Amino acid sequence: MGSTELAANLFRATQAEEKLRRDEVRGKQQANQTHYEVGRKVRQTIAELGGTMPENLPKPESSIQQLEKTRKKLTKKDDN
Repeated sequence: MGSTELAANLFRATQAEEKLRRDEVRGKQQANQTHYEVGRKVRQTIAELGGTMPENLPKPESSIQQLEKTRKKLTKKDDN
C-alpha cells in the first residue's frame, strides 16, 4: 500500500470512527452501514478530485510476505 492509498484509508477509518461516535451508532449492522457510507463518500471525493482510485494505484512487484520469505531464506544461507 502506497502513501496515497494509506492516507485515504486512514482518513476513511478516522471519519467512520468519528461518525460512529457522533451519531451514537449501536449494533454491528448499523456500524457496517456507516463504514460503507463513509467509504463511498471518500471514494466519491477521490473521483471528483480526479484522483486515482485505490484499485488503480500501482502495486509493488513483491508482497511483504514474499519479501519476508526471501529474507528468511537469505538469513538461513548466511548462517550455514
